[in-house]
Amino acid sequence: MSSLRHNVLALGADYGLFMVALTFASQSTILPAFAAWLGAPNVLIGAIPAVMTLGWFLPSLFAAGHTETLTHKLPFLMKWTVWERVPFLVMALLAFFSAERWPGLTLGLVLVMLLVITGVGGFLMPAWMDLIARALPTTIRGRFFALSNFVAGLVGFGASLVIAEVLARVPAPASYGICFLGATLCVGLSYVALAVVREQVAETAAAPVPLRDYLGRMPGLLRRDRNLTWFLAARAFGLTGAMASGFYTVYALRAWDAPASQAGVFTALMLLGQSIGTLTLGWVGDHAGHRLVLLTGMTAAAGATTVALLAPSLGAFGLVFVLFGLQVAAVNVSALNVLLEFSPTAEARPTYIGLGTTAMAPMAFAAPLVGGLLADAVGFRAMFLVSLAFAVAGLVMLATLVRDPRHGELGAAAVEESRA
Repeated sequence: MSSLRHNVLALGADYGLFMVALTFASQSTILPAFAAWLGAPNVLIGAIPAVMTLGWFLPSLFAAGHTETLTHKLPFLMKWTVWERVPFLVMALLAFFSAERWPGLTLGLVLVMLLVITGVGGFLMPAWMDLIARALPTTIRGRFFALSNFVAGLVGFGASLVIAEVLARVPAPASYGICFLGATLCVGLSYVALAVVREQVAETAAAPVPLRDYLGRMPGLLRRDRNLTWFLAARAFGLTGAMASGFYTVYALRAWDAPASQAGVFTALMLLGQSIGTLTLGWVGDHAGHRLVLLTGMTAAAGATTVALLAPSLGAFGLVFVLFGLQVAAVNVSALNVLLEFSPTAEARPTYIGLGTTAMAPMAFAAPLVGGLLADAVGFRAMFLVSLAFAVAGLVMLATLVRDPRHGELGAAAVEESRA
């Protein structure tokens, strides 16, 4: 078996199994439902995606400079990724043994565990993406992420049926503990898959630079690369426009007095949309560019919020999760891949991944919290309208002000490099 095929399978299993784990602990369905059972107010329910997105986004740039000094990324990943996996088991133990007695303490500890999971993941993101970029050519990365997500979606769809059954038959909070145990099993298998990747070692590595000096280079980079600057601005508006997504489940459960098992149905519908998206968007990203994929995803996000405002019944509201799943697919396929193509050299890829994620941290963190405050102050529907306005603004910016980097001089060079 060639190294390329071996790495496609190993990296795909690592990524796919981790995504299945996030189905068992979905920030859009399972975690909000668990928090609501614990008695959390809307602002704390909004803190779930806020904490998770802060973890995924904020640390990357602070790790990127160190990542560029490493010729071997895999040992660094294997050492630290343990700490983004163990917290799933801790959450399961909390659900089984402390949720009923100390719901407030449990909620706080769950938020801490989510921050550990995502914080370590964000810290490792530049190294993981550089590992993928060195293992896979530019022109197959979209399909790699799409296929990995599609298979994960199929497995996750089956898992969502199990989740719905568990939530219907097992009294809370033990039902949520079982979900978190499922997540623990998946991240454990994911770790094994990552361990067998055959790393393509970098020929050169950057000299160590003090963090302050390294961060001081970023304003100049943004001034030189205006296309990247406009892209980050459009992404910031889009992320702010996603504030509604963390409240879809809670709104529907309350608006139609639905049973807790409906969260499993919503998860299944979200995965259906995600699977539909990944069947097509990976090919689109490889052949037409990742900007078009992200445009599709932002359109779906705006559509989901529009449907949430207009849906006349619980059944019609299910379309919200199909559209939301399509938006998730677009982000999974292209949000990081497009940053690799913005990078002018292979050595600079960790910096572009780090900058492109860390720059989004303020909006990614604040938007769900603002959404929760708005929901408490003026109601879910008014918050949905604010969310929709930001989503549309980001969509227009991406459509009119951002060029696909692959179609420029640097993008063409990246494609030629991948074919060499």
